[in-house]
Amino acid sequence: MSDAVGRIMQVGLGFWPSKVLLTAVEFDLFTVLGAGPQTGEELRARLGWHPRGVHDFLDGLVALGFLEREGDGPKARYRNGADAAAHLDKRQPGYVGGILEMANARLFRYWADLGEAMRTGQPQTEIKHRGESIFAELYKDPAKLRQFVDAMTGLSGFNFRKLAEVFDFSRYGTLCDVGGAGADLSISAARRHPRLQCISFDLAPVEPIAKARIAAAGLGDRIRTATGDFFEHPLPKADVITMGMILHDWNLERKQALVRAAYDALPEGGAFIAVEALIDDARRKNVMGLMMSLNMLIEFGEAFDYTAADFQGWCRAAGFRRFEVLPLVGPSSAAVAYK
Repeated sequence: MSDAVGRIMQVGLGFWPSKVLLTAVEFDLFTVLGAGPQTGEELRARLGWHPRGVHDFLDGLVALGFLEREGDGPKARYRNGADAAAHLDKRQPGYVGGILEMANARLFRYWADLGEAMRTGQPQTEIKHRGESIFAELYKDPAKLRQFVDAMTGLSGFNFRKLAEVFDFSRYGTLCDVGGAGADLSISAARRHPRLQCISFDLAPVEPIAKARIAAAGLGDRIRTATGDFFEHPLPKADVITMGMILHDWNLERKQALVRAAYDALPEGGAFIAVEALIDDARRKNVMGLMMSLNMLIEFGEAFDYTAADFQGWCRAAGFRRFEVLPLVGPSSAAVAYK
């Protein structure tokens, strides 16, 4: 098989290994193995699997590099590979499986309708099937809302910690994180910059989750919560306004409204920071950013991801005067506009 055909097959059948990993996360396999190596039969009994798929599934994860195997045959013992041990065991601080849990429960099935989204431009998620967005559904169910916030933590937590390293918050006294969810960005910034006072701003149903996380971090004296709808209420005033994975949720008109709201909330010299998987300006390289934009089509229809040049154009129209882009983790960046 030529390299070209191999690549075509790898991408075209990419949902096979994807679903194996997502299913392993669904069963908490990596958390179970975090306690120590086990045989296939021990895992089968523990996780309630049928015998037929056990070794194909586990050895597939070995071939994919997520598990390691000691020995061969029925007595072989499986353990987590280094990446799985660090990032897929729920007991570890680097756990990123929350977004994979949500991908398995929701997005895997909705992405099957990408063709329909391309034909219609319409969302293919809860809006299509039940007439309301994921957010409306989440706010009615605290357990689902917490799962969603956990998923966002897994997706963005590393970027927020990196932002706290690469952006000099020490020049500012206050920060407001708009759409702050579980207050992860505020916590990351406050931990690294001890003089910074933070506000995590989001809708009221999210506030108990944020307050609990702020208290667990021991930062209740430096981070407070504020509630409101960022399309209906002015943003809290602060020296720095941040939006982590927020702008891409909306159409162009609403993106521009949020940029203007950030400008109005900032003092002269203040900074507006958007954390996203920014698409490269030439739209040729950042696969994750482009796939994320298609995910926004599937989620919301009109919503889309964007380039740094797009961001700068919207911000310049609102009155911002200086811009920079700070690389974060993997395909993600922070787009910064200064008032």
